[in-house]
Amino acid sequence: MALSRRTLLTLAAGVPVSAALAACGSSGPGKSSGGATYWYLNGQPQEGVRAGAVDAFNKAHPDQQIKDTTFQNDAYKTKIKTAIGAGQAPTLIWGWGGGTLRTYVEGEQVEDLTSWFDENSEVKERLFPSSFGAATVDGRIYAMPCETVQPIILYYNKNVFEKVGVKPPESWDDIMALVPKFNAKGIAPFSLGGQSRWTNMMWLEFLFDRIGGSEVFQAIIEGEKDAWSHPDAIAALTKLQQLVKADGFVKGFSSITADSNADQALLYTGRAAMMLHGAWSYGIQQTDGGDFVSSGALGYMTFPPVEGGKGDQSDTVGNPAQYLSISAKASAEQKKTAKDFFATGVLQDAEVEKWVGNGSVPIRLGTEKLLAASDNADFLKFTYDIASKAKVFVQSWDQALSPTAAETLLDNIVKLFQLSISPQQFARNLNAVTAA
Repeated sequence: MALSRRTLLTLAAGVPVSAALAACGSSGPGKSSGGATYWYLNGQPQEGVRAGAVDAFNKAHPDQQIKDTTFQNDAYKTKIKTAIGAGQAPTLIWGWGGGTLRTYVEGEQVEDLTSWFDENSEVKERLFPSSFGAATVDGRIYAMPCETVQPIILYYNKNVFEKVGVKPPESWDDIMALVPKFNAKGIAPFSLGGQSRWTNMMWLEFLFDRIGGSEVFQAIIEGEKDAWSHPDAIAALTKLQQLVKADGFVKGFSSITADSNADQALLYTGRAAMMLHGAWSYGIQQTDGGDFVSSGALGYMTFPPVEGGKGDQSDTVGNPAQYLSISAKASAEQKKTAKDFFATGVLQDAEVEKWVGNGSVPIRLGTEKLLAASDNADFLKFTYDIASKAKVFVQSWDQALSPTAAETLLDNIVKLFQLSISPQQFARNLNAVTAA
């Protein structure tokens, strides 16, 4: 979750440098070129919207150019960390906010934008208020929220459900009861791009919330001692392993990558019945899945309750937005270009319309009529309602935690899914890196 956030975006493989713009090219980081530099994730349909916003800004500002370069999700995370550490960051740093942003702030690697937002209050006032939480560190704003709100959603293939003669799950018990029915027909109950690690994490995010409520992960974020060993956390980890042991996931899930969109293909081709994924998945399935979406075969719902659980059913997890920070090492000219892009280039009408067109909900306020008029109106209203009505919107864990803790988390999630560590071992390993 990203979704990873988080991280948390799953995007298609693509060329290392976007060919979408003449302005693109071998633009490197830092001050080497006169214009501002900007790195972001590739893969359609998202890449095209990002590139279009840069193109529109460059055309409107011939004296202020932004050079953009694109990367695959996992490669980007490594590249940006290395570049920032070496003082060679691009002017505009794309990310998910949260714990990673905090490390940038502590290293004095990004600009404090608080006073700029005070002076440009109209920019702040046009965005979802909830989007600023992950942009804020110790009460100061260090990133511009941008793009779309991306809750994690439970998708299902209606054709497969009809073929097997079953109904979508309304509880965790229903999920466990569906698993043997799909397996008996040679259909994987759940698709999962497990090699990407953060995809596995989404399962834990929801199970922790539905079983223990949002307080369980909040205690982890606040560094409480042994917070991962809370009985509700152990119960969530145990239920996850029960699903793995019941063959709930597609065979070979640990070698399937999300960047290749192979997990998406399993759902729309009917080889898997269900998939837990971000709101961005809708646009990918629409782009890659032939008539799967347009024919009405894609079903979607929020994660069901767990019997006896304390979580509020309105709670969701995922990415409240995406975020743009400005490198502290950029030149004054580059910083001005970046801020002008925030004011007049981010979430302008044309970009908003493109996000809506590919099945996304932009974080700009006042888009209800545009959403309602879209071909994807039902899905967009569903997403908008989840995001706007959530009592708690938990940021993707690998973005909410520090990068060091997030790496330990992702490594241990793989082991948990592969059944090579117990829930108690998982909790101990994570307690060691998240306690204050």
